[in-house]
Amino acid sequence: MTRVPVRPAALGATALAAALVLAGCSAGGGSSTSSGGSNKTLVVDNTFDLKTSDPARAFELTGSIVDKAIYETALTFQGSDTTKPLPQLTTFSESPDNKVLTLTLNGKHRFSSGNPVTIDDIVWSYKRVQAIAGNPSFLLTDQSTGKNLDIAKTSATTMTITDPNPNPALPFILPNPSLGVLDSKLVMKHGGTTTKDDGAEQYLNGHSAGSGPYELTSYSATTKVVFGPNPHYVGSKPAYGRVVLQNVTGPSQKIDVQGNSAQVATGLNAQQVQGIGSSLKVLKSTSPDVGYMWLNQNPAYSGGITNNPDFITAVHKGLNYQDILAVAGAGSSQPGGMVPSQFLGSIKPDATNTYDAAAAKAALTKSGYKGQTLTLSYPTDATLSGVEFSTLAQKVQSQLEAVGIKVKLSGTPISTLLDAYRAGKLQAGIMYWGPDFPDPSDYTTFSPGEALGLRAGWAASMSPEVTKAKQAAEASTGSDRAAAYAAWQRAANKAGAFVPLLQPARYIVTAGSIDKVEPNAVWTVDLAAIK
Repeated sequence: MTRVPVRPAALGATALAAALVLAGCSAGGGSSTSSGGSNKTLVVDNTFDLKTSDPARAFELTGSIVDKAIYETALTFQGSDTTKPLPQLTTFSESPDNKVLTLTLNGKHRFSSGNPVTIDDIVWSYKRVQAIAGNPSFLLTDQSTGKNLDIAKTSATTMTITDPNPNPALPFILPNPSLGVLDSKLVMKHGGTTTKDDGAEQYLNGHSAGSGPYELTSYSATTKVVFGPNPHYVGSKPAYGRVVLQNVTGPSQKIDVQGNSAQVATGLNAQQVQGIGSSLKVLKSTSPDVGYMWLNQNPAYSGGITNNPDFITAVHKGLNYQDILAVAGAGSSQPGGMVPSQFLGSIKPDATNTYDAAAAKAALTKSGYKGQTLTLSYPTDATLSGVEFSTLAQKVQSQLEAVGIKVKLSGTPISTLLDAYRAGKLQAGIMYWGPDFPDPSDYTTFSPGEALGLRAGWAASMSPEVTKAKQAAEASTGSDRAAAYAAWQRAANKAGAFVPLLQPARYIVTAGSIDKVEPNAVWTVDLAAIK
């Protein structure tokens, strides 16, 4: 929801495609923008899912925007390109077996306190993430065992991260803002530790402890976050000396950007950008978020139907994917599997996920279906890049009923839905998955016995061919990885517990005075890079 870069040969995913559509230019910067270079103010509208600005605990989309502005990471990405990790605080090298990653300090960086960034700060920050064991902690664990990666200082300027198994994704993981590097000397004075007893979150929600381009001026998880310049930042000075990131719903974002009370709106959907105005710019890209349907494989919750292979085929064939894309609007696309189209190993839709009403009806008859009701759950207070889940659920309901499947819609708030979904107790539903890092290994969780697989009642003993394909993919290195992850997805599609539905378009609307905004699959937008 929220879920990083040199082995281009091994991880050569297609860069995030973005097309800047210029509808016109306005002459000024808006009433909330003052003149004077770095004295200018930038107002950005975003629909908050913000819980904390403590990197070791933050793992929501808005949290990534906030922490990207405050903290630097060992490695980073350039603009929208997530295919190549680049140095930020460190350079890096990998052992030939992909088990050891060596990080070496890159230049001289300083925290907002004035303290220099040291290799000790990076080691301490990573061990704090592991010790707190919050949502981001899995980024620094071994996928196979769930045990923490070994993190060790090896000299005054170098450190290593060691995984007992090959981990070619690790350089792509380290740019995640949840792995932002903290000023350990400062944070320890305010309750920071590398144990589960860490008590620094409250301090970090009101103060800055990073070396990024900005520092916190004020913070509210429900209304707005205000940033001012980090006086000790060693990188290029941002174009704006003050940034206001404010919590605004999609329809109100449109009003704000049209009235120039905000210069950037991040949460408009395809319908809302229609007729947006000739003085505004619309940046359209393909969202890396994948909307999917699940069918519970546990007999205790399947209702006698969702774990029936022929019923599963009927669902896959009964969905008109192009009509679903039409609901999402122009720029949306159908993924072939759970790995989004921007990343290594993505596949095109095949016969498994192709609309065929006659084949769906035949499979339904073969399944012995006797009119049982399929209960389709979905969140009522969340959207998929501005697309309402209720609208998607209604479309799925009408399509499945057209081939003979009785469907009952069950919409609930996402917090309620997630509790039941995570417990594996929902028969079927629609949800989405956003990337934690831009690598296909982030998606094998949609396998039997894995975290997302278990949400669909897909136990480790089920579908051994999918498990075998998953294991082969996770063990692959170099040029074999793309084919291995493609094979895993095709096996998973055939088993059918998850149905990839769509990748919506992502829109960012800006005032005419904004010359540069680059969407990113990991942190949505880099506030300091807006010009």
